[in-house]
Amino acid sequence: MAAERSANSGSAHCEGEELRWLDEDEKEAWTGAVSLAMLLPGKLESPLRQKHGLTLFEYLVLSHMSEAPQRQLRMGELAYLAGGSPSRLSNVMKRFEQRGWVERSPDPENGRYILAILTEEGFAVVRQAAPTHLRAVRRMVLDRLSAADQKALARIAEKLQIRPADFT
Repeated sequence: MAAERSANSGSAHCEGEELRWLDEDEKEAWTGAVSLAMLLPGKLESPLRQKHGLTLFEYLVLSHMSEAPQRQLRMGELAYLAGGSPSRLSNVMKRFEQRGWVERSPDPENGRYILAILTEEGFAVVRQAAPTHLRAVRRMVLDRLSAADQKALARIAEKLQIRPADFT
């Protein structure tokens, strides 16, 4: 960015707006956010892959379903909660169905939606993997933060969260 800054110093515009370069504090905040977004998922996934053969996304899919009423969620909501695209979730759900971990069926309240339903076999998988994930979350994140840090992180995450307008 320093090269860009010097090459475009002064009158840089972005779609009619003055381009504001990051100051040192902003750069530090941005670098921290990118590090969290890019590096932490891999660190949390590694123990899940080693011990249970699950990706972090797969674990999050199973976990969110296990915590939902009747262990079922609409596919769109599940994709959002697990942080993946609908097509990625669909591919994972196909594999989970083949393993007997989930079932899919039309939502009886609105047939335009598909429900993802966690089976007893799928619930057993997430129950077995949960302690591994919990230990990693504590070791890599929560135990390193004070209670005030944890609350600040939750507030920041809420402010930065992007939620689709039609999410139900």
